[in-house]
Amino acid sequence: MAGILVAVFWAILVSFLALVLVRLAQTLKATTKMVAEVSDQAVPLLADASATVRSAHTQLARVDAIAADVQEVTANASALSSTVSSAFGGPLVKVAAFGYGVRRAIGKKGEPEPKRTVVVGRTLPGARRGGRRTRRSKD
Repeated sequence: MAGILVAVFWAILVSFLALVLVRLAQTLKATTKMVAEVSDQAVPLLADASATVRSAHTQLARVDAIAADVQEVTANASALSSTVSSAFGGPLVKVAAFGYGVRRAIGKKGEPEPKRTVVVGRTLPGARRGGRRTRRSKD
């Protein structure tokens, strides 16, 4: 009786192991098929990604060249601006000051001399007499 029980036990155990091995074989076949499909799809994707990276590298090289050119143009414009400012700035300021003085002299030519206010024996400066007009800012 013990021999029959051991034989039945071994038969059940072998059947269980055979079932597990069959399922494992099916799983391995499905995995192999899936890996083959993924590799078939991944190779073209990797080629496209490589081409995209090469194109981006080329575009970055162009942008770098453009940025260097812009920097050079900016430096040239700054140098030109400082040259023009130093060459024409001084004389233009002098001409503007001369024009202002002439206008002021012509404007005061027809006006009578303003009265001087005397306080305790001295004359107040022009700003205190109210002779100058002040500009108000537009806020």
